[in-house]
Amino acid sequence: MQLFSRCSSSCLADVLCQKEETRHARYQEDAWLWHYNHLVTTIFLVTLASAAFGQRYTAPRGGAFGGSPSGPVVPILRDDRNGPDNGVYDFWFQTGNGIERREQGAPTAPNNAVESQGSWSFTFPDGTPAKFNFVADENGYRPESSLIPTPPPLPSHAIEQIEFARRNPGSGQSSGGSSFNRRGRYN
Repeated sequence: MQLFSRCSSSCLADVLCQKEETRHARYQEDAWLWHYNHLVTTIFLVTLASAAFGQRYTAPRGGAFGGSPSGPVVPILRDDRNGPDNGVYDFWFQTGNGIERREQGAPTAPNNAVESQGSWSFTFPDGTPAKFNFVADENGYRPESSLIPTPPPLPSHAIEQIEFARRNPGSGQSSGGSSFNRRGRYN
């Protein structure tokens, strides 16, 4: 009790604060040391695993990026390229297995947009030839080929309804005799 009477309460608080600061500093040191040890251990294990894996790993044989090819080598028979020079370009290439691609383009559309046209062809594995032509301009990209599926023709009653609507624009009548208001809502 004598000790407390000589020492003020601030003195006791200072001692407790110093102990807490020391404990906190040790905790930070221990935490840093713990994280550092785990980092070093992780790096060591990754390096060890990489070294062990690297000794047994071999690149796959064949393929496009080295080794012997996995299939027959297809020669390039033609590879002509011109441009682009002020937006004008053309190219044409052919391969030994029957693939062909041609395209030409020039800035002739509004705002100097490039219009292009071209074709490509190849042979399906069953021997069926495939040929596609295209035009790309202000109306979009339009491919043409007998291989592109087309929708079936409209039935005659649908064509009659479309023609009726063209002949009578704004009649406001649906096929059932009901009408729609100006906001497009059913009356």
